[in-house]
Amino acid sequence: MEESEGKIYIDGIDISTIGVYDIRSRITIIPQDPILFTGTLRSNLDVFSTYQDHEILESLRRVHLLPSDEIVQIDSSLEDNFKIFSNLETSVSEGGKNFSQGQRQLLCLARALLRRSKIIIMDEATASIDFVMDEKIQKMIRTEFEDCTVLCIAHRLRTVIDYDRILVIDQGKIIEFDSPHNLIMNSESLFHKLCQNSDEYDMLKSLALTNKE
Repeated sequence: MEESEGKIYIDGIDISTIGVYDIRSRITIIPQDPILFTGTLRSNLDVFSTYQDHEILESLRRVHLLPSDEIVQIDSSLEDNFKIFSNLETSVSEGGKNFSQGQRQLLCLARALLRRSKIIIMDEATASIDFVMDEKIQKMIRTEFEDCTVLCIAHRLRTVIDYDRILVIDQGKIIEFDSPHNLIMNSESLFHKLCQNSDEYDMLKSLALTNKE
């Protein structure tokens, strides 16, 4: 889709002047409604047959769809829960409907880990994952994508509280753009009010302060 106005620059390059393939091959988008294709786990994670099996399985471990060896040894009952993901030939039905919404989102994250794009765009990428798993995934994102530019659309305040900058949008208009610390410490900011109205205000404030330090 062509832009209606303005320009988008990445590393000083106007993206309207280069091919669509060049853009798509260098940016990874993880949507709220995760996209999987009819085929196998392998064909969904490694679309162009670029990676070795051990690399694909490692990406599944990093998003907690497979346990680490230590976990399996400690609690063998967990093995059955993850067995389906240890076989890369496991069938994926149309749209990935044989997996839960949360599992599909984690598979898309695993695919992003393999691609190692420098720009990651996440649109409510963990919306269907419970808080405990979301916290683990957010820690993984901060570690694995440390050298990437991550643009994250999120409604969970905890998800973005330690990002470098937060853009607050209300009814389609930009309201605020600043660091989480500056926004939460400003009692007049909309972000501060959102945090204050949540049940996690003290924790969010602590995390924002820790990240600043």
